[in-house]
Amino acid sequence: EDFLDQLQSLKKMGPLDQLVGMIPGMGGKISASDVDESQMKRVEAIIQSMTPEERNDPDIINGSRRKRIAAGSGSSVQDVNRLLKQFKQMKKMVKQFSKLTPGRKSLGFPMNQF
Repeated sequence: EDFLDQLQSLKKMGPLDQLVGMIPGMGGKISASDVDESQMKRVEAIIQSMTPEERNDPDIINGSRRKRIAAGSGSSVQDVNRLLKQFKQMKKMVKQFSKLTPGRKSLGFPMNQF
């Protein structure tokens, strides 16, 4: 749910290529062709095809649930698998980063649910 809220907030801020250009040090490194807004729409569709229970606990998503999510979002099972894998990697990175910054409980969002 939190991840979906963040995606939707990001979309409201404007075109993604312009947002990336505003990040200090990133303007010249990422071109407009590297930013794919259709990918964000696909990710949003996959997350919205999940039940609230699946969003709160992505670990319960088994093979049949992945097929249902893929069919509901108009994507493939590989796309769902890729999103789940990326989410777990991001969750791990946020956890490691929070260990490096003592005194901060989080980065402003819990990374245990979509």
